[in-house]
Amino acid sequence: MNFNRKSKVSADFAMSSMTDLVFLLLIFFMLTSTLVTSRALDLILPKSNAQTVKRNDVSVSITADLQYSVNGTNVSQAQLENELLTAVVGNPEAVVVLYADESVPTGKTVEVMDIAYRNKLKMILATDPK
Repeated sequence: MNFNRKSKVSADFAMSSMTDLVFLLLIFFMLTSTLVTSRALDLILPKSNAQTVKRNDVSVSITADLQYSVNGTNVSQAQLENELLTAVVGNPEAVVVLYADESVPTGKTVEVMDIAYRNKLKMILATDPK
């Protein structure tokens, strides 16, 4: 009696199909990640130890006692967006320079940045050079 089988099951594993699958997944995630837009605010921060950016388009200042001013004119927080938009009306490429005291809470600074973001204005956060 001959019990030997003619067809044997192979225990080998082919890695080529696995690498193809990983490569396709990599391409898929690379393509879809470029389509995702971030909800973060786009800020252009000047380097503190290099040359400073000198733009005199529109300046917004927040003092330590939370007093707002647009181009040197004191405004309330409720009037800030209207004053900022009227200051930018003549110049579509205007850059808003935000001068915030270091003791100002981050939330107040982000509110001003959000006003610029909603109105599609470019904003620079001014820093003190070292």
